[in-house]
Formats: sequence, structure tokens, C-alpha cells
Amino acid sequence: MKLLKSMLFLVLSLGLCALSRAEKVVIRVGHFPNVTHAQAVIAHALSGKGKGWFEERLGEDVKIQWFVYNAGPSAMEAIFADSIDLTYVGPSPALNAYAKSNGDEVRILAGAANGGAALVVNAERIKTAADFKGKKVATPQLGNTQDVSCRAWLTKQGFKVTQLGGDVQVLPTSNPDQLNFFKQGTVDAVWTVEPWVSRLESEANGKVLVEEGDAITTVLVSSVKFLRDRRELAKKFAKAHAELTEWIQKNPDEAQKILREELSAETTRQIPAELIAASWKRLKFTTEISREPLQEFVGNAQKAGFMRGAPDLKRLIEAP
Repeated sequence: MKLLKSMLFLVLSLGLCALSRAEKVVIRVGHFPNVTHAQAVIAHALSGKGKGWFEERLGEDVKIQWFVYNAGPSAMEAIFADSIDLTYVGPSPALNAYAKSNGDEVRILAGAANGGAALVVNAERIKTAADFKGKKVATPQLGNTQDVSCRAWLTKQGFKVTQLGGDVQVLPTSNPDQLNFFKQGTVDAVWTVEPWVSRLESEANGKVLVEEGDAITTVLVSSVKFLRDRRELAKKFAKAHAELTEWIQKNPDEAQKILREELSAETTRQIPAELIAASWKRLKFTTEISREPLQEFVGNAQKAGFMRGAPDLKRLIEAP
């Protein structure tokens, strides 16, 4: 009888454990392998070491799955497809997704980083804005924040720019390829983010012509579905994001170390500590976000031909 009871207890315990594992909530989060996504890159690294920043603050019944994208449009497509719940992304793809869905699919929960984006040129070919005529400029992806900023800036300089050509040819190109093409002379300039700005300077003798020192570079975006179904978890995630941002501000050396190791793993290339330190100087990590600067991005998207109307942004920013 005692043996039977012991066996029943064991079976029941195993069943309860299995049930507990089955009920674990999975939160799917996207980010890019960039210094401008430091909160996500660091948290991704800590998850891999079993010391998850978000996991510890959201509860042991929560698991974070990380997904790495090259640029914003891909991440927003994943939001639309319900492949991820949250993502760190540039403001332009977030705004474009908001406009495309009539404000029904995405919300910005917080800011993440300002600065860290720049237009880098081959100084032998380009010295002023007038020199861009007939030149080729690389951006991370069609419709991403730097792509939109680039096209809007060129238009402001008086150039006709289309998605297929114009006075200046804008070539959406992945960040690693941008660097190689710049070295080879295939492109004359690159509009990108850190650490690629610093790499173009240090490895390819690039010169910064335009620097977006105060512009919003990264925001934390949620799908409306996740907010609706898991609002309490979304609230905890946003709070943990704010705490991580504060930790990064107070512990730059340790933050850079973790970031460098994870970026090296994600890009399969050893990244020097000096490169991360140089990138860090251009960035401000912050959770602050307001509607006014986002309105400027709407204007840029309209100039670049990615947005026809002016969407009402009153629902875009939402504190869960």
C-alpha cells in the first residue's frame, strides 16, 4: 500500500510539474544587433546565461524568446504576422506600421535610445551636399529610420530621389555589406547607426557629414494584441525596461562588456572594446518619448514617399 501511494504521489507530482511547464507564458521580443538596441542586446545576453533581466522581474512562469532582425520593416512585419509581441525598433517603421494599420496594430511603450545615427561619406568624393548628385548611398533597409532620414535629407537638398533611382541612388543594404561596399568604393556614402558609424570611420576612413545627435533612434513597440491580452505583463516589461535603462546609465563599463560579447556572438565577428566605447559617446539611453519629435518623422516619411497622409498620433504612445 505504501509503495502504491508513493507511486501515485510521484505520478501526480510529475503531472503537476509538466502542467506547470506547459503553462509557462512565452513573450517574443525582437531587436537588431546594434549598439542602439543596447537594452535588448544586453537582456538577450543575460537570458542566454540564465540570468534573464526580464525573466527575473516578470516571474518564473515567464520565458523570453529573442528574435534578431536586420532592420525595422522586417520587425514590424513580424508584429503584423503575430510572430513577435514586442520589438525594439526605429521610429519610422513603427510610424509606418501605425499608419498602415490605421492605428489598430502597434503602440510605442517607451523610448530606448537617442542619437547614434549618422551619414558617413567618402571624403575624397563628397565634401558638401552638392556633391551627392550621381552618387550612391547605402541605408540598412528600405523604409527603415535611416533610409527615410536619408531620402528626406537628400530631397531637402534639392535632389530628386525615387525608390528606383533619381539624382542620387539610395541602396538599401544590410549593415555588414554596407561596410564592405564602402571599402570597395561601390557606394559613396552610408546612412546608418552605431556601431557601424564608428566602424566606417575606423576601418574605412569614412567621415561623418551629418550626425543625428538628438534624434530618436530606438523605441520599444508592442502589438496591440499583446497589450490587450497581456496588459499586466506589458506593464511589467515596460517597468523592467526602464530599470535596465537606468542600470545601463549607471554601469556603462559593465554594460559595454556584456553588449560587446553579445554583439560579437550575434554578428559572428569579434568586436573591439574601443569600437563600443566610441559608439557609446554618440548615444543617450532614455525611456522618454513624446509625440512632437515623432511628428517630424511623419514629415520625413511623407517627403520620402513612404506615407501619403498624416496619421493621427494620439493613440500611438501608450503607457500600459
